[in-house]
Formats: sequence, structure tokens, C-alpha cells
Amino acid sequence: MFPLSDKLERLVARCRELEERMADPQVAGDYTRLQELARERASLEGAVTRYDEYRRVLKQIEDARALAAEGDPDLASLAKEELTSLESRRERLEQELRLALLPRDPDDSRDVIVEIRGGTGGDEAAIFAADLYRMYTRYAESQRWDVELVDASPSGQNGFKEVVFEVRGQGAFSRLKYESGVHRVQRIPVTEAQGRIHTSTATVAVLPQVSEVEVQVKPEDLRIDIFHSGGAGGQNVNKVATAVRIVHIPTGITAVCQDERSQLKNRQKAMAVLRARLYEVERRRRDEEISQARRSQVGSAERSEKIRTYNFPQDRITDHRVGFTTHGLPRVLGGEMGPLVEALMADEQSRRLEEALAS
Repeated sequence: MFPLSDKLERLVARCRELEERMADPQVAGDYTRLQELARERASLEGAVTRYDEYRRVLKQIEDARALAAEGDPDLASLAKEELTSLESRRERLEQELRLALLPRDPDDSRDVIVEIRGGTGGDEAAIFAADLYRMYTRYAESQRWDVELVDASPSGQNGFKEVVFEVRGQGAFSRLKYESGVHRVQRIPVTEAQGRIHTSTATVAVLPQVSEVEVQVKPEDLRIDIFHSGGAGGQNVNKVATAVRIVHIPTGITAVCQDERSQLKNRQKAMAVLRARLYEVERRRRDEEISQARRSQVGSAERSEKIRTYNFPQDRITDHRVGFTTHGLPRVLGGEMGPLVEALMADEQSRRLEEALAS
């Protein structure tokens, strides 16, 4: 039997307990509590599903061995062939279960707020920021996640000085968290008359979304400004003051939303961004206090760190954290980020497994 079976049995029991509690009418009426339980259950589901498959494979191995021990040579030969395949499946599942039992990032199941800002490079940096925005929105669509614009500061040449948007869907943070950091692009800008290659940057921040219960903000700590929107939304946004700027006075953290026609909706979105930013500040402080380990993981890159280069002349993308290189820039910027994300997830899992085995 797998040495971690006792722990897995406890996870199965916990999963059943969570399902029973979620079915309780009192809990079902409490949206916040129901969301917490659903998030915990989702975090256990992968390990429980694999463990169910693992137990089925163990039973099949037992049956195949019994068949191989019988006197019929033909049946014994077939059983031995099946045993080879089943043993391979068992080893694969054991490795997956070891990974599934590693401590998870508690924020992995959250929705996210993504902030992209043009860095060095003027108009070309703003154009690159728009390229990244399209890449993430198209990747989100491929994952069947919902995307909603929060705020944008357009620039010339169809670029963005800054763009902020929400991504909602199962596992959004677990797959997008690796994108935080400085992205660098090397190409001939559309603004370059002499055909010279320029290097520009854009900064990406991926923040887990949190509820009002998780991050409570005192009303007296807020300054709320209402102003006329300069963004999209038709004539209404320019005639009626609907844009909202919220400043958290103790920290100076500011959030703006002007994408909606409704002042109330803009305020709600701005508060969501503000809570996410406050939560991120606390999250980073907590991680620093706990240990140095998190800083060694690919998902915790500092925003000043250059994490990836998009080289157009050589049609090459390189992620410097894991030394992963792939080609086909148009496809990747068109939303086909799967190979990049999988390489980063695999590297983090490998690191965590090594740390777990060494402890």
C-alpha cells in the first residue's frame, strides 16, 4: 500500500464532510461560508480523484496477479502483459499523489485582478502592454474564464499606459500567478523609421481577489473621489460623473474604475481592486516573515525582476526563471500560453517536492 494512504483516506473523509456541510440549508444560505467550503473542496478534489483511480489500479493489479498464477499459459501471458501496464500506471499515480499532497498555495483557487503597465520604451512599451492584455484575455477565453475590464489609460498607437482587469474562473490565480514581473520585448517598433530593434518593457502584477470579509476596510480610512470618465462607454460616461477613485489614506494605495456607466458598479470594482492590493501587501509581508523559501519559487518574482523576453527577430520567447524557450510568438501572443504555464507549474512542483523530501 502507498505509504501516504492514511493521509489520503483523511482527505477523502474531509471531502465527504465538506459535501455534507455544503448541502446543509443553513450553510447554503451563507454565500461567503459556502464559497469558503467550495474552495476547500476544490483544492482536495484532484488528490481524491487520483486516489480513487489509484485504488482501482491496485485492485486490477491484484486480479491480474491472481490470473497470472493460474495454470492456463495463455491467460497467464496476457495477465503478465497487463501487469506491466498496470504497474506503470501505479507508479505514475503515486508520483501524482505525492505532488497533490504538497501544501498548496491557499490563493490558488481565487479569481484574480491583473494590472499591466507600460514600462521603459515610450509608445512601444504601451503597445507591448496592449499585446500582453490581448494575450491574457485570449488565454482566459481558452480556459473558459470570464474577463472584465476595470480601468484603462489608453496611449497612442492603440497602446495602454495602464490597464486593469478581472479574471474569474476555476484556477485562475494558480495559472496566472507566474506572470507577475517585468516582461521585455525586442522588436522593430512601428514608430521606428530606420528599422532598428528596440528593447521595451511592461510590468505585470497578478493579485488574488478577496472578499469584504477577508479584508475589512474602515470607511473612515477611505477618500472617495467622483469624476467624469474619459474612457469607453458612450456619451453617458462623459455627461455624468460616474468614474470613481478610492484612496486608502493609511497606506496611500489608490484604485480607480471608470469603465462602467454606473457609479455604483465603478465603486464596487474599485473597492475590489483596493482590497486585492491591500491583501497583496499583507501577503508579501507574511511571506517574508515565514521563510525565504517562497522567494525561491517561480510564482513569487519581484515586480522589478525581468522574468521573460519576447524576441521578435528570432521568433523566440524565453522565460528566464526556468530557462524555458519556445517559438511561435504570434501564437503565444494570440493566447496559446499553455506550454509556458505548464513549464512554470512543473518547475514549481519539482522544487516543492524536493523541499518536501529533504525536510
